Amino acid sequence: MTKSVNIFVLNWNGENIIGDCLESLMNAKYNNKNIIVIDNGSTDDSIKYIQQKFPSIQIIPIKENLKYSKGNNFGFKKVEKSDFSIFLNNDTIVDPNFISNIINPFNYDKNIAQVAPKILYDNSKLIWYAGGRVNLWLGLVYHIGIRKKDQPKYNLKREIDYATGCCFAVRSSIFESVGMFDELFEMYCEDVDLSLMIKKSGKKIIYAPESIIWHKVSYSIGGENSLKKILLKNKAKFHLALKHLNPLFISISFIFITILLCFEIIFTIIKKSK
Repeated sequence: MTKSVNIFVLNWNGENIIGDCLESLMNAKYNNKNIIVIDNGSTDDSIKYIQQKFPSIQIIPIKENLKYSKGNNFGFKKVEKSDFSIFLNNDTIVDPNFISNIINPFNYDKNIAQVAPKILYDNSKLIWYAGGRVNLWLGLVYHIGIRKKDQPKYNLKREIDYATGCCFAVRSSIFESVGMFDELFEMYCEDVDLSLMIKKSGKKIIYAPESIIWHKVSYSIGGENSLKKILLKNKAKFHLALKHLNPLFISISFIFITILLCFEIIFTIIKKSK
């Protein structure tokens, strides 16, 4: 029997973009899928739009915006548990074989707990994510291949440090056993934290390039290089270091995070002024 998959799409005021995502999910080839929209306190007509255009899709409404971690945890706890759970941004479009290709690695290695797909920038062949790397000492959290043209070296399945919260699949039992998303992370690095917890439990995280999606980057907060995104991301890095590093090395990490933050702000200001 085909393993069951719950696909959680967290939505906040995504009336203008979520249709493309849900349409692609409806067309994805997989026999035992359940698409769930977690509406995170939207103030637009998202719920009405989904009900009219996608009446078969389950909607879990939340009265207020609980942010990424709390919103996804809330939705996960509200539905019947599946063998696997996929968490997906509402500003994405998935390949027709996306689900089967992201689930396949689990069937060959019981030690694999989390799988991430290849993610391309919307309407392009440029890489947004081809695996994730983390160096907490230096305050580095980055995507492999970002802004590079897709090429054969990004088609190699491999173990990675973390799966991006934009999209990943996870064994539902493992997700529960590590405590789900840490709700102290309001936005950014909750995905890194989850992966670090999974690795601490002795499990693997795999990049599966056969599974492909396209991402309209950071639509909800003003674009990839928005100042708001940079500040939120680095605030989360400080919390990540506090949680996972030996206390003896936290001050070193904080220095590097602060230096990188200053460079990012200066670069963003210069870029926006041109």
